[in-house]
Amino acid sequence: MRANSLIELDRDHLIHPVISWKGHEARGATVLQSAKGATLTDAEGHTLLDGFSGLWCVNVGYGHESIVEVAAEQMRRLPYATGYFHFSSEPAIRLAARLAELAPGDLNHVYFTLGGSDAVDSAVRFIRYYYNVTGRPAKKHMIALERGYHGSSTIGAGLTAIPAFHDGFDAPTTLQHHIPSPYPYRNPAGDDDAAVIAASVAALKAKVEELGPDNVAAFFAEPIQGSGGVIVPPDGWLKAMREAARDLDILFVADEVITGFGRTGPLFGVEHDGVVPDLMTTAKGLTSGYSPMGAVLMSDRIYRAIADHAPAGKPIGHGFTYSAHPVSAAVGLEVLRLYTEGGILENGRRAGERFGAGLERLADHPLVGDVRVRGLLAGVELVTNKAKRTKPSPDLGISGHLARFGYKNGVIFRAFADDIVGFAPPLCCTDEDIDTLLARFEQTLNDVLDVADVRAALA
Repeated sequence: MRANSLIELDRDHLIHPVISWKGHEARGATVLQSAKGATLTDAEGHTLLDGFSGLWCVNVGYGHESIVEVAAEQMRRLPYATGYFHFSSEPAIRLAARLAELAPGDLNHVYFTLGGSDAVDSAVRFIRYYYNVTGRPAKKHMIALERGYHGSSTIGAGLTAIPAFHDGFDAPTTLQHHIPSPYPYRNPAGDDDAAVIAASVAALKAKVEELGPDNVAAFFAEPIQGSGGVIVPPDGWLKAMREAARDLDILFVADEVITGFGRTGPLFGVEHDGVVPDLMTTAKGLTSGYSPMGAVLMSDRIYRAIADHAPAGKPIGHGFTYSAHPVSAAVGLEVLRLYTEGGILENGRRAGERFGAGLERLADHPLVGDVRVRGLLAGVELVTNKAKRTKPSPDLGISGHLARFGYKNGVIFRAFADDIVGFAPPLCCTDEDIDTLLARFEQTLNDVLDVADVRAALA
């Protein structure tokens, strides 16, 4: 089918996520046709280096035949198996066991979901159930971070703290609260790591005191805030927040949907600070985007408390038709093998060092205010005055210029609405891929700088 016919069908029938519907009708879709390694090709034959791994997810890169083969073999042998009625399947069992083996500490119990949003929803439901059956039903309030992202489902969107996910959706609820992001570049406590950490711990303690210690259930945090602008906290921040949560008698939930599976260097982002959360949500890199799947990893303590205190013989009423889907589980097992035995994780570490060094060299560019990198996850914040850290005026339309020039230059990244550029290249990137990505991004910055209104704003 011709690309223009597909664009018309898309315009008439396909609802896209997180976009202006009217704006999309006017613009039309960019139809992606094929991919290999870190490169995408659209329906017009234009090639693009994918600096965002699809949507933070294609960690192993495109075109791994071994993943295709295990999915096809599983579809032929057992395309579906319910997890209800005590049924199971070999891929689901083996994937749960492998995740428990690889996860930090005592995160030995796994509930499979379809993705990140319903993993967060499942975590919330498990937390509510845990406190109800252990005799503390008042503990219902949950705290997350400003600029945090925990999905766009009915529950998760309230823990998310990005306006587009609240406006018009009656979110957050009265049981959902937020404390300031650590955000070192724009933290009122300044750039000092210890001060940033102390301010976050104090904010969490103050919020719990405000709500009442007996009323607060949990604190949710991403090891690095992704959709909020790739906010990289100081070393030790996550550990301090985990210890504060323990002292406050609230559960600590690490949202590893973006940071998990090698994105920041180690397999999980919490490993940077040696943190073991009570629950951990994952998705994206779990199957590298080849098949839908997410997971909630639960500690022995929380699992045992739920299992032992639930009413005898009564089912715990949470489940999805496609939980522990055998095809997705088979894909997940092969993706984990590629990380650990196929060299992808180690290649990602090497590529991350090269990528971080290259981005740091762009810090002198007239538009760049801040560069923050951990592994193959990065944010570049643009300003119109470096000394004052002045954010560009919305009238300049920086994100639109970035997307337009980026496409022209053959590179995909995330152009956030508040003039932050997000990167999450595949872990399979070669040195040439990284160098090409950096060169094309620098050219894109130069193209934006050449826009008359933008250059005048820097004068």
